[in-house]
Amino acid sequence: MSKLLKILLFLLPAVLHTANGHSLAQPFWCFWSKADLSDMELIEPYVFNKIKYLEYNSTLGKYVGYTELGIKNADRLNNDPAELAARKADVESVCKNNAGNYYSAILSKTVEPQVRVKLVKKSDGTHPARLMCSAYRFFPPQITVTWLRNGKEIKGGVTSTEEMADGDWYYQIHSHLEYMPESGEQISCVVEHASFKQPMEYKWDPSMSEPDKSKIAIGASGLVLGIVLSAAGFIYYKKKASGRILVPT
Repeated sequence: MSKLLKILLFLLPAVLHTANGHSLAQPFWCFWSKADLSDMELIEPYVFNKIKYLEYNSTLGKYVGYTELGIKNADRLNNDPAELAARKADVESVCKNNAGNYYSAILSKTVEPQVRVKLVKKSDGTHPARLMCSAYRFFPPQITVTWLRNGKEIKGGVTSTEEMADGDWYYQIHSHLEYMPESGEQISCVVEHASFKQPMEYKWDPSMSEPDKSKIAIGASGLVLGIVLSAAGFIYYKKKASGRILVPT
């Protein structure tokens, strides 16, 4: 069930503009999902006039051509051991080096998401119910939300938003599940995030709907308020009866 979070580090490309208006860009894309960077992958595309014609892939350990010219260059470069060794070294010097700085400056600063599971729509027996699992105010934005039914991951009926920025460095995400309820089942939302040591499971309690819970909360608040007012009235009456209440003149 566990899913690794893919992290991307994009390094600004070197761009060359010629006098006749042509341009050549060479960005670096670094992908990894493990904290020890052992699965680091470097993608180094060569883009001429906004068309990618050649690319180095560290997982493949070679160049791949996408145009006629790119294929010719890929064949030439792949037959140059010194060139391939230099590109392989970029995984350490470019990707892992910058990723380490990225971890220390940004990724190590994590904030746990605030997670809530609630009923959005009841089932009428013929149409499915809809639950929503929401995660709020978390950082970094990479997060995975899945659903379990009796301990098994649910594949169908699940839709999720993208990680949405709040504008204050925090993010939120919402995942919806449509399903036909069954007696005795257990539905839960599982959240995986860098701030957690392990995936966190949040169970849905179908015993009370959200409106019912709100009514109970309002009723309880009214009861407490009534008790407080009654106690205050009783104290006032006792003081007045004993003649100890002070009346301003």
